[in-house]
Amino acid sequence: MSDPTRPLTTRDFLAMKRAGTKIVSLTAYDALMARMLDSSGVDLILVGDSVNQVVAGRSTTLSATLDQMIYHAKAVQGAVRRALVVVDLPFLSYQVTPEDAIRNAGRVLQETDAAAVKLEGGTTMGPTIRALVDRGIPVMGHVGLTPQSVHALGGYRVQGREEAAADRLLADARAVEEAGAFGIVLELVPAALAARVTKELSIPTIGIGAGAECDGQVLVLPDMLGMNPGFTVKFLKRYADLDGIIRAAVSSYSEDVRAGTYPGQEHSFE
Repeated sequence: MSDPTRPLTTRDFLAMKRAGTKIVSLTAYDALMARMLDSSGVDLILVGDSVNQVVAGRSTTLSATLDQMIYHAKAVQGAVRRALVVVDLPFLSYQVTPEDAIRNAGRVLQETDAAAVKLEGGTTMGPTIRALVDRGIPVMGHVGLTPQSVHALGGYRVQGREEAAADRLLADARAVEEAGAFGIVLELVPAALAARVTKELSIPTIGIGAGAECDGQVLVLPDMLGMNPGFTVKFLKRYADLDGIIRAAVSSYSEDVRAGTYPGQEHSFE
């Protein structure tokens, strides 16, 4: 990783784990934002199925489609030069059979040029992860709060608080590693449990609502930019107030248009 312009690979993330170098990750769904994240030094860009909520306006990720994910991933990958691009496999594109997972994940990589896919689930998804990895498809896992199972989990709740649940989550994380995943997302997990998982695994952990001891962190970009002020959760830190900035800019534009002061002579052609 001595060359800061060289495209990152899955091997680099394993090296970052060993070196204790924190991994910076954010979501992106379009070329404009992806280009800004990449040039700002973000290491991993996740084209998350959260696009179904923050862009398409749906209440959950469940209705995201493979075509939808491919469209956004293609836009993101086309703008990125250094960061590793990972694409979420949407609901029911990999859970039915390993053959479905191979076909759909292969299509994602083939049509987008992204480097890897991400899927949710632990022990039960081990054989599917192994089937993908054996066919040359890099996989990132995802345990804890798994949004595609939100109804089965009873809502967006912290996972692993009780001892038995913590043991299951640790077993899930180990199964993901043993199946060959190069990394794993820990979502809405108590900080102490996430620290234990991070210590026991040799692959990097990427936390979201999982405390500071994970090997890296990820946030949904519109949330951390303050574009979604109605969304408030404990783990979210807003680094900007783009909602206020954008509303003010649109109001100023509207006033200028209605007053006839835009476009001015400097914006017009002779």
